[in-house]
Amino acid sequence: MTARPCIPWPDKRLRTAATPVEAITDEIRAIWTDMIDTMEAMPGVGLGAPQIGVMLRLAVVDASEKRGEAVRMANPEVLHASVKLRSHDEASPNLPGVWASIDRPRAVTVRFLNAEGEIEERDFVGLWATSVQHQIDHLNGRMYFDHLSKVKRDILLRRAKKAR
Repeated sequence: MTARPCIPWPDKRLRTAATPVEAITDEIRAIWTDMIDTMEAMPGVGLGAPQIGVMLRLAVVDASEKRGEAVRMANPEVLHASVKLRSHDEASPNLPGVWASIDRPRAVTVRFLNAEGEIEERDFVGLWATSVQHQIDHLNGRMYFDHLSKVKRDILLRRAKKAR
């Protein structure tokens, strides 16, 4: 397949909740493949479909050291989140040149439709958990910087404008 371009912030699609996926079809599998190619080309550890302008609740995550272990998810939702938080520098190809340290639950249990069209529940920990939560934010029309205070968010967005 192919790597797709990421839409630039402040495209309104990045602020729009994505549509649920009804069934896993060959078209959905092709989108996932393009998403993985795009994620690898960045390089990154996850991608939500709205980032490439596809307004479906699709995400891919691969936080493995050797790569090639991408988890394909449709309609992912967090069922449980740990109380213990983990801080990690997060960024987005939709807003290049800036990043911020974000605190998120260290572990999450997520339910999603997998590549076989079956409902799966899986636990994610560490960078995997951070990436899954980051992608679910994209599916809900949120960006990582929405977790910052207004002052920090405004500073980040001003820095991003200068970086362009």
